[in-house]
Amino acid sequence: MVSLRPTRAYLAVPAHRSRLVAKGPGADLRLSDPAKWAKPAVANGTLEAHADRDSHASRAPQMIGFMQSPCDANVIRVTPAFDAAPSQRRKRLTLAATIFGSSMALVDGSVVNIALPTIQHVLHASVAATQWIVNAYLLLLSATVLVGGAAADLYGRRRIFVFGITIFTLASITCGLSPNITVLVASRAIQGVGAAFLIPASLAMLGATFDEHERNHAIGVWAGVGALTAAIGPVLGGWLVDQVSWRAIFLLNVPLAAVAAGLASFAGESRNDSAKSLDWTGAATIAAALASITWGLNAIPASGFSDRTVVGALGSGFLLLLLFLAIEARLGARAMMPLSLYGSRSFAAANALTLLLYFALGGALYYLPFGLIRLGGYSATQAGAALLPFALIMGFGAQFAGMLSDRFGPQQSLTFGPVIAGCGLALLAFADFRQSYWAGAFPAICVFGIGMTITVPPLTSMVMSSVGDAHAGLASGVNNAVARVAGLFAVAALGAVLFASFSYHLAGAPRAQANEALNAILAGQAGITEAATAAFERALRIVLQVAALCSLLGGILLRFWIRPIGSQAAR
Repeated sequence: MVSLRPTRAYLAVPAHRSRLVAKGPGADLRLSDPAKWAKPAVANGTLEAHADRDSHASRAPQMIGFMQSPCDANVIRVTPAFDAAPSQRRKRLTLAATIFGSSMALVDGSVVNIALPTIQHVLHASVAATQWIVNAYLLLLSATVLVGGAAADLYGRRRIFVFGITIFTLASITCGLSPNITVLVASRAIQGVGAAFLIPASLAMLGATFDEHERNHAIGVWAGVGALTAAIGPVLGGWLVDQVSWRAIFLLNVPLAAVAAGLASFAGESRNDSAKSLDWTGAATIAAALASITWGLNAIPASGFSDRTVVGALGSGFLLLLLFLAIEARLGARAMMPLSLYGSRSFAAANALTLLLYFALGGALYYLPFGLIRLGGYSATQAGAALLPFALIMGFGAQFAGMLSDRFGPQQSLTFGPVIAGCGLALLAFADFRQSYWAGAFPAICVFGIGMTITVPPLTSMVMSSVGDAHAGLASGVNNAVARVAGLFAVAALGAVLFASFSYHLAGAPRAQANEALNAILAGQAGITEAATAAFERALRIVLQVAALCSLLGGILLRFWIRPIGSQAAR
């Protein structure tokens, strides 16, 4: 889907697959001949389209990941290059710097969920506090990633890249040394700000360093390392948690950051002279809105939905969202999220699907490790390895997904992909984690991975093509932010669902007692009753069923939102 990330694991998808065309507001989804596709480029400070000049250029991979949106590599393709061509040595060092910088964020993002059960146990954290370990990071990243990209264009990509690395690394050190959950959550929030500057700047550096034809190879190398990180990150993180400490997953960033910053010193500086000023007002408003809504959702288990503080937080959050929309409408083209983008029916549909699909993905990847570890008795290493098939399927199945989209049409992929992913989550909801992994969780994880793999490549193309070449990079950034917001809300909202279901199945228990019991289970404390364990298992199944429903709804929504592709357009 979008920005990156990622901070999460990136996988390579051939960009020549599943091309979509949509022209103007309200445009329909259409399949186009890949050979006729134009690639975004920059001329005289503005984005323009130019045709692919050879078949190799048309096959550049795109990045997708566990928790990102599908458009990351497109940021690279719309970045203006240097006026003077860099030397080959500088190009190699710049590529290495972006790889190490991105890997730092990717490894951190892919292993934290595996470490959460251990962190909750060691720091004696509540369910709500543990959720904030993920939410604080996603909240600040979601709110500031578009500002980070604009800052890189305005102040210099290398400068902002090093700035982001510095912030991210200092926050990683405080995460690793955190004496309590409060310091850890605050440090994770600062990490999110660092990642919001680091990620878009690293991609922009890569785009500015390599010319059109070399860029494809550079992206391929970058994507390959991302795919490898996606596969081994959770396993490595689980091993560090089991054999060293949960703190090691954060302190691992320090040597990676030192290498990335050192290599970046050899990279050239680039900026966009026509870059617009930063929309700090919009960023602050959306951050406050997301924080208020997330806090309200997290407070439901302890206080209840009807509590005045919960209602006030949720109400304030939605009012701030309306204020954010008003600010963006007033700023027009200077806004970090121009509302004119949503005049395209295809762009609106793509972001709606992104929201639902990544809500399902974010919720599943957050709560599944708790089920594997607390119900199935998995170690952190085993829980990380259990997710390995998901990464491998997305990495090696991308080209086949593109072939399917070419053969049957992108609309079919965007309909049946989320449905298949939803079926995988439904299978997970009924899997018995205490039984054999190969007979229970493994098939469900594979089906889930297949569904995501089928969906992401055409969804990427839909986002990028639906608004025109001049706004391709901006569309990518907005879609990335939507994917991160989806993950943020998934953790908070599904946490409320988990508690409500747990409390319901723990019949007769007062709210405070039920909340205490759920905290004890997730923290791995001793003395848990069989009734509480059974209630948690049922509640986790409900959470996965809700995630499955969101994925299914995304496919159905896309089917009816975008009119069927006519035979004339298909030809």
